[in-house]
Amino acid sequence: MSIKPIRTRADHERALAEIERLMGAKRGSPQADRLEILAALVTAYEATHDPIDLPEPIEAIEAHMVERGLGQADLARLLGSRSLASAILNRKRPMSLTVIRKLAREWDIPTDILVQPYRLEGQGSSRAA
Repeated sequence: MSIKPIRTRADHERALAEIERLMGAKRGSPQADRLEILAALVTAYEATHDPIDLPEPIEAIEAHMVERGLGQADLARLLGSRSLASAILNRKRPMSLTVIRKLAREWDIPTDILVQPYRLEGQGSSRAA
């Protein structure tokens, strides 16, 4: 199979099959080089044709809490206020830059997720965090 741009789903499937066949190629070998090039082409194709949306900020915080067995009290301790934690989780108050920085630093939630617009209670559309 010659290496060429991936333009269709069929091209994508063939590239994935070739990648699977080449897995485990010895580093520095022509097969490993081919694998690396195909992986880059597949990544570029998928980024354009199958983008993955970032999770909504409050949902991301809630998922993080569930995954790590944390509760609202843990968020309150991090933020220094029970009422602030409650207001954020209940979408009554937008996150400030200080809150976003704490969540990113202490809980390792990516800032690109936290800074997205999200819906606050009583609003029909998204609002910037």
